[in-house]
Amino acid sequence: MSNVEAESEAPHDVRAALKRGLRCKCPNCGEGAVFDGYLKVRSECAVCGLDFTPQRADDGPAYVVILVVGHLCGFTLPVVFEQMRDNPLIVACLLSVAAIILSLIMLPPVKAMFVAFQWAKGMHGFGRAGRPAVTPETRCAEGC
Repeated sequence: MSNVEAESEAPHDVRAALKRGLRCKCPNCGEGAVFDGYLKVRSECAVCGLDFTPQRADDGPAYVVILVVGHLCGFTLPVVFEQMRDNPLIVACLLSVAAIILSLIMLPPVKAMFVAFQWAKGMHGFGRAGRPAVTPETRCAEGC
């Protein structure tokens, strides 16, 4: 097995990939953007050339966001309702707006983290036979 094959089969750091995904950056290099728009995943990273086409985030990010936002609003409801007992319509409107805003803010980073996790674990065609991971040495060798 050649050095390039051994390097491409080395496990990727899941924690680092998820941190990069949280910032909506490429899980491989941490510099290129994952999205071409609000939620449209690019076909490849503009910096390192990592192919994003194998990603299959589908409905997973939406389920996670609904789970988190639903729990936050659900636990907040009794507290807010106790404070504003006279105005249940205001409570409903306030929590609805908060849920929508939280969902819109959380969805891109959660989807990018799904893509990063799939890449780090070699799922769906992000297999190890592709391009090797970018390290500080290879990044500088390509032209710092």
